[in-house]
Order: sequence, then structure tokens, then C-alpha cells
Amino acid sequence: MTPTIKQIAKKANVSIATVSRALNNESSVTEETRVKILSIANELNYKPNIIARNLVKKTSYAIGLILPDISDEFFTDIIRGVDEITYQNNYYTMVASSHKHRTLTDSIVPFFNTGLVGGIILLISSFTDEIQKILRQSKVPVVLIGGGKQTQEYDTVTIDNYQGAFNATEYLIKKKKFTKIAHITGPQENDDTFLRKKGFMDACAKNGITIKKSFIEEGDFSRESGYHNFIKLYGLSQKPEAIFAANDMMALGCYDAASYLNVKIPDDIALVGFDDIFVSQYLNPGLTTVRVQIEKVGKTAASILVNRLNGSNGKARSLVKIPTELIIRESC
Repeated sequence: MTPTIKQIAKKANVSIATVSRALNNESSVTEETRVKILSIANELNYKPNIIARNLVKKTSYAIGLILPDISDEFFTDIIRGVDEITYQNNYYTMVASSHKHRTLTDSIVPFFNTGLVGGIILLISSFTDEIQKILRQSKVPVVLIGGGKQTQEYDTVTIDNYQGAFNATEYLIKKKKFTKIAHITGPQENDDTFLRKKGFMDACAKNGITIKKSFIEEGDFSRESGYHNFIKLYGLSQKPEAIFAANDMMALGCYDAASYLNVKIPDDIALVGFDDIFVSQYLNPGLTTVRVQIEKVGKTAASILVNRLNGSNGKARSLVKIPTELIIRESC
């Protein structure tokens, strides 16, 4: 049987109202009483009824987290970071994602129309006119996670995509002395793709490296696209010495293709990824990659939204850029 506030009140020998105030951290409750009530609630494994709580408070203690996909390890770390902060602040996280049967827009609209969530964290690959229109029609606070175009209308958390790609490319040129470097991009419409490709191209231009058109292949951030594009690049008459894959999932596909072709990394061709997902360090050889503090991205976005819901952010919008770090392993 699920424990109730009434049971806590009886065991603590206080009123139901006192229990409610203690659980909501109201200042009218003494510290001694609060500690006693929280201890009993923990002992009984009490979990508040979110729907009843929303009705009483006339607000929502649920936060919506909307992602393009949840099958990738990158998104799992985002969820973990968001949920840790929401849990600490007595909010609940509701996750939705797009997939082959539902677009990102289809995922967004129900959150705004039901009134179930008090705020939304939205990870977007591209800040399209359609998404902007939907957001402007809603009064629900929104925090964006996105690496591309920024706007002063919304609190935003970004990854330093450009500098991460620039640094990785310069490492291949300056430290490893490569001059024939290929790049597997993400999908063309993606803002992260644009910035990572620009970082790659600018680093090459700065260091006098000419990039052949055949050395740029478009992927879609999936393992499969890394596999197929590696085969294309390694099949060229003039092969690249190194490949910079725009994310680690595509780099994993490169490992698969190298194994299939009996190509040795890094002896035959070097490889660099982007994200530093968990599995990257356990590949053989370990993947040199650009580390993104993925969980920190989620934590930062959730902290901004919780503060916005609590009224402690002020009117100014936050723009937080999470730095990246090049992690050197054995793939190049």
C-alpha cells in the first residue's frame, strides 16, 4: 500500500498541513519538525502524487525533456544529467522523442497543449521557423539545448562545436603531420554539423591544407553512415591519411568498416571522433575524440529551467557554452 501524508502526520504526531509544509520546504516549519517529518517520509518511502500536487499548487512539478532520439548514448547522458537536477529539486522528468513515426514537432505540441509540464527542455538540431512559431505561441518556460544558432528569446545551453572541431583538426595537422584529411559530416540541416565542418575547414585553411571535394562525405550521425562513408573514402585512388568523423557513432561505423576491409587503425588510416561517448575508451585501439561534458549539458539546462520556474533567474536570458576537450588515445 502506498504511504500517504496522513500516515506521516499520524506517525510524526503533527497535522497534515504541517507535513505538507515540511515536504514543500516552507519556512513556517521548525527545522526540528522538518527533519523529523522528512525522516519518517524517507522511512515509509513516501512519493508524492504528482497530479494531486499539481492541482493543489496550481502549477506543474513535471519538466518535459524533448529529444530528437533516445537510442544514442549521447542522449542517455543528457537524460541522466537533467533527471539528477530535477530530482534534487523535487521535480519530475517526462521524456519524449521523435522517431520514424513522429517528428520533433509532433513531440513538442502535446507538451504545450496538455498543461502537464511546468517547463520544457528542448534539444534541437536546427532552430527552424516552425519550431520558433510553436515556442512563441506557448507561455511555458523553455530552455534550448543546441549547438548552432542562438537567440536571445530563450535560455540556451550550447556545446563549443566549432572550437572542438578546430582543435581536433589542428592536432592531426600539427602534431601528426597529416596533409590528406577527410571529414564525415553530420546531416546537412543540422546546426552542429555546420559548426563542426566549419571548424574543420578553418583549421585546414589556417594551416595551408587543401581539402579535396572527394574527402568530404555527408553522414547522418549514425553508425551505419560511418560504415558506408569509410568504405567510400578508403576506396578512393588517393586515400586519406586520416578521417575526422563528426561524432563518435559514425567513428564506430568506421571501426566496423575497417575490420570488414582488414584495414588497421591507425597504421593504415588514423581516426578522430567527436563526443567521447562511454564506449570510445574501450575500443581497440581507443578512439581519439573531442570530449563533450554531455551530462553537464543536461544538468546546466535543468538548473536554468528550475531557477526560471522558481523565479530566481530575472528577466535576462542565459546563454551557456560548454567547452570541449581533445582526448588523445591510440586511433591516431
